[in-house]
Amino acid sequence: MKVLGWAKTLGSVVRGPGGVRAVRELLRVNVRDSRVPEFTLPDALTDAAGQPVTTPEGWRARRAEILGIFRHEIYGPAPAGPALVATQLSETSALAGRARCRQIRLSASNEPDRPALHLLLYLPADAPAPAPVFLALNFRGNHSIAGDPSIRLSTAWIEEDDAGGVARNRATEAARGVRSRRWPLETILGRGYGLATAYAGDLAPDHPDLWRTGLVGSDIPADGGALSAWAWGLSRLLDQLECEPGVDPGRVALLGHSRLGKAALWAAAQDERFAVVLANASGCMGAALSRRRFGESLAFMNSAFPHWMAPRLHAYSRKEDALPVDQHQLLTLVAPRPLCISGAEGDRWSDPRGEFLALREASAVYRLLGSPGLDADEWPGSERPILGHLAHHLRRGSHDITARDWAHFLDFADLHIGPQARQRA
Repeated sequence: MKVLGWAKTLGSVVRGPGGVRAVRELLRVNVRDSRVPEFTLPDALTDAAGQPVTTPEGWRARRAEILGIFRHEIYGPAPAGPALVATQLSETSALAGRARCRQIRLSASNEPDRPALHLLLYLPADAPAPAPVFLALNFRGNHSIAGDPSIRLSTAWIEEDDAGGVARNRATEAARGVRSRRWPLETILGRGYGLATAYAGDLAPDHPDLWRTGLVGSDIPADGGALSAWAWGLSRLLDQLECEPGVDPGRVALLGHSRLGKAALWAAAQDERFAVVLANASGCMGAALSRRRFGESLAFMNSAFPHWMAPRLHAYSRKEDALPVDQHQLLTLVAPRPLCISGAEGDRWSDPRGEFLALREASAVYRLLGSPGLDADEWPGSERPILGHLAHHLRRGSHDITARDWAHFLDFADLHIGPQARQRA
């Protein structure tokens, strides 16, 4: 976290649900590598009975064990429903005819009064075959990713922040395109990819008192959290992409940033249909190792954002060594699919070194399954990207998604699901 943002962060934390307790935990956060304690990670390839896992068949049983622990102790179970019905709202030309823009409402089949999930889908207009697609949730509504006035303006609750365009937690016309810098549509479409996105708040508003009022609503179990709701929604969006003409459902790249990077990893752990997975600056309870106790802490997250995770996780605040798993094991649940972990040098809050170490630890499972592991033993530092089956990218700068990040995401996707990768297959 940058010093220039410290006072503002303190103010927002004080006003947030955690109040003084969250501020206390914020002031305890460690951002010095010299203060990282010694720790021992649980072994992904030793099962609950203490036996080594040495075969791909043995890994399937071990994988089920690890997945069950994350579901019970960390993120909580997935919501049960509701069943969704799709209604296409519009299809228009976009980007001066280079793309088609489709808007689809996914609503509860038997409960028309429930909030709906709105999918925004861009596809290359001249693709010779069904296109690979990046799928990602967004933070501020579909209207925020582009200035196109034909995009439906969200009516859902939206957090007010510096991006502007939100009054009394509702979007105004001024909110159109406020996050377009994070979504370089022309570049993505120009490389032959589609882009699918939906507002996370349609599923569960990111507010501790309102998060059960979205589409998933009362279907979220008492021992669940908002991340499980967002992850559930990503799988439902993939269900819909499997039905959309012009989409290759076997080549969907799941992408998430920050807390939505946590949700993307959890969605990919549960749903093996996602072809490749990219998590950017996902940090605590994302890709970063909890036992490093660096950057955003478990205690701070539980205090400031108590609705994100399973209530059981609160018992582990400042007790990271007692966790039955660590985040390298979450990354193993993506195996053997290609996985990219990325972040920023100035974003110490997300612990980019801890994310790299988790990716390195997950390599053992990838190799067991016959896939390449991470092609590096030492943290490479910034602007030295690693491209491969396991990829890593650290750029200069702060907590964000930039054009530089997208260049790496697209290069990574090209290796595995892009047009040339398809020709090689």
